[in-house]
Amino acid sequence: MCCLYHLALSPFCRKVRLILAEKKLEVNLIEEPILEKRFEFFTHSPSSKVPVLQINGLVISESNAIFEYLEEIYPDPPLLPEIMADKVEARRLSCWFDDTFHREVTAKLLYQRIYKNLSGTDHVDSGIMKSGMTALKLHFQSIGEILEKRRWLAGDKMTIADFAGAAHISSLDYIGDIDWEKFDSIKNWYVKIKSRPAFRSLLKDYLPAFVPPEHYEDLDF
Repeated sequence: MCCLYHLALSPFCRKVRLILAEKKLEVNLIEEPILEKRFEFFTHSPSSKVPVLQINGLVISESNAIFEYLEEIYPDPPLLPEIMADKVEARRLSCWFDDTFHREVTAKLLYQRIYKNLSGTDHVDSGIMKSGMTALKLHFQSIGEILEKRRWLAGDKMTIADFAGAAHISSLDYIGDIDWEKFDSIKNWYVKIKSRPAFRSLLKDYLPAFVPPEHYEDLDF
């Protein structure tokens, strides 16, 4: 069994958890109190960031490096397409979620609501929240246009792009920041990926100070 140091609502940790579950790899989840800056954890992750995966005698940090390792060592089921152009598109969208979408949306909404509270800072910057909501709407329009043309984000088959997108979007859904009625194509895609067995453990995540909306655990909402 491998060990994953993680935080429940971190989209990068959620992405890795989805990958592990989809490939049917048993994992011991270890909630890492990163604000405590434990020396033991620092030796595994000099950046003091999660996720960190211990597997087969290796310690791997950074979610993309973890994915590339798992995809190569455990290729079944594949999360990258066979055709090179589709493979590039899957990686491109995965990186877009982890970079642009994270910087402009997730970091502004999720971190303002959740991580500031966990660090003992109750103040929420309304300007940052407004900027995040504006970016969410703009990016969702783009994602919706993609999903009106494709079955999955990168093409006809589910890929790492879908898990990266679902990881960020599920975190935002937990805090109730998505108006699903305005984005039918994204909602239909999310229902489809949310119904996969790999998603079950994510839907059981619970932070005592933050109660998710009623639809959060529903597979068809």
